[in-house]
Amino acid sequence: MINILLIFPIIACVLVLLVKNKTFDTWIVNLYAVMHLVISSMLALGYGKNNFTPYFEIDGTNALFLLVLSVVFLMVTIYNNGYIKTFDFSPNKISRYSFMILIFVLSMTGTLLSTDLGLAWILIEATTLSSAYLIYFNKTKHSIEAAWKYVFICSIGIALAFVGIILLNISTGSVNTLNFAELYKFAPTFDDGWLKIAFVFMLFGFGAKMGLAPGHFWLPDAHAEAPSPISALLSAALLNSAFLVIVRVFKIVEIAGCDEYPRFMLLLMGFISLFVTAVFVYHIKNYKRMLAYSSIENMGILAIGTALGGIGYFAVVLHLIGHSLAKASFFLTAGNILELYGTKRVKSVNGVINADGKTGWLWVLSCLGICAFPTSVLFISEFLIVKVLITQHHYLLCGLFVLLLTIILYGISRVVVKTAFGNVSEDKIKSIESNKKKITMCMYIPQFIMLAIVFCLGVYVPSFLNEIISAAIVGF
Repeated sequence: MINILLIFPIIACVLVLLVKNKTFDTWIVNLYAVMHLVISSMLALGYGKNNFTPYFEIDGTNALFLLVLSVVFLMVTIYNNGYIKTFDFSPNKISRYSFMILIFVLSMTGTLLSTDLGLAWILIEATTLSSAYLIYFNKTKHSIEAAWKYVFICSIGIALAFVGIILLNISTGSVNTLNFAELYKFAPTFDDGWLKIAFVFMLFGFGAKMGLAPGHFWLPDAHAEAPSPISALLSAALLNSAFLVIVRVFKIVEIAGCDEYPRFMLLLMGFISLFVTAVFVYHIKNYKRMLAYSSIENMGILAIGTALGGIGYFAVVLHLIGHSLAKASFFLTAGNILELYGTKRVKSVNGVINADGKTGWLWVLSCLGICAFPTSVLFISEFLIVKVLITQHHYLLCGLFVLLLTIILYGISRVVVKTAFGNVSEDKIKSIESNKKKITMCMYIPQFIMLAIVFCLGVYVPSFLNEIISAAIVGF
């Protein structure tokens, strides 16, 4: 099943380039999305776990990450079925768009399933190269600037991560391997000094790809300029892939018994990420950039939960699920608003609920979900992190955590209320009515599904999902 996940998109890419037909492109991406979810679900539930390859395998931790990727990919694909109909591009350009989506998802899938740190590093770089074209897809002045910034910063990050891998290899002494299982096995014998330095380099390197401050500078521009389905994949799937690599490396340090300093670094970068978001989101002028800064915030929360440990790990897994689904919904709904109003500027958008009721209420519900209003599952995860901060006697950090989240909540909510409510400007009514015809049911259904999951999980976690979450925590 793992072979199918990795080989099918390669074959599909060749077919897409040969056929160059819009309908065929849509069909092949849909087929891969459905296949991805079916296989991921089977692997997460324990089917086919004995059929591993030397470099790719499934375990409790990456099974959950893979399942989240599959759900988001399928939802984005459903949305893309309607979104691609608005394209006025040549068949060649649409084929390249579909080709790069397949390569992008393949790269993320390979990163999640990789058993080797070196291979994970290569595949993380592959996600950069494949998604750079998708960020540049609209070929505007701002999109090319965003794509270059993305490639430049992430390339620096990946170079730092490479240095970290070299330092890790030095710390291993005579153990000459980058296989995660072998590294876990021999971790107690590693040199503590080199291992700590290696972790710092890899945290900054992979952290740049994850969107952790101070390596976050690419993220607001890239998410704002990419097509909305791609923004959803970047925020809800790509960042998770980089986070899993950091989790794998952190476990090596933890087993080696020298995790105190790495926990401090995770905590520090997590709070810096929250602070950066709180500063910039308060005076935001572009609603897609606002969502990008929200992603930086939520990656910071994941880093903080990982640093705290214990129940914090459970909070991290819940938060990862909730953020991925709610943020994907938010970005896809932002795509609808962009289609209706033709602008990303907050001051030029108002009365979305009156212009298109379904889009307006999805916009509001996505805000409630990502801002952790009950019964959003993010409320549970953030509540648990506050609890851990208190039980570990980090009272000052707990107060800072709540304060920063409150500022961010206010900043996002203010923009959403301003854009969702009120009356539509008279000069825009005709154009909005015309643009509304382009939005099909495919561009509403995925958001409703993802938000339903987000709010239901805040009340009840099914037993099978609870088992998957419990298995995922073992890898932290």
